[in-house]
Amino acid sequence: MVIHGPNLHLLGIREPEIYGTHTLTDINTCMTQRASSYDMTLLIKQSNSEGTLIDYITAHYQSVDCLIVNAGALTHTSIALHDTLRAVSLPFIEVHMTQLASREPFRQHSYLAPIAIGSISGFGADSYLLALDALQHHLTQQTCLEETL
Repeated sequence: MVIHGPNLHLLGIREPEIYGTHTLTDINTCMTQRASSYDMTLLIKQSNSEGTLIDYITAHYQSVDCLIVNAGALTHTSIALHDTLRAVSLPFIEVHMTQLASREPFRQHSYLAPIAIGSISGFGADSYLLALDALQHHLTQQTCLEETL
């Protein structure tokens, strides 16, 4: 499952000097193609509403193995999203297109990072593909270990 938070539907026009010129459709298309090469199917949701994202996660978490989450500004504010991700107990990678450590101080705290298996930031649209690659590796390692044991 891929979760895109508030304002990510504006990629390509929103501060292109910071976020680049790729649209969310471009990113979703590339991710879907990469996922297909891993024999994965993606569920993708973008919303500007915290509640909508929480409802989507809780409605679909039993049918997915892992998540990629770019919560946008909710990263820095949403204890509710943190609680939801913790409750569903799925491995997830937190994604950001920009390097949060070099941004404004209020963007440097994440409520999601402490419960994510990892965070990828600063690689623009490629951050999503790197997260997909990392999750594929994570799932493969887990499967190999389980079969061995």
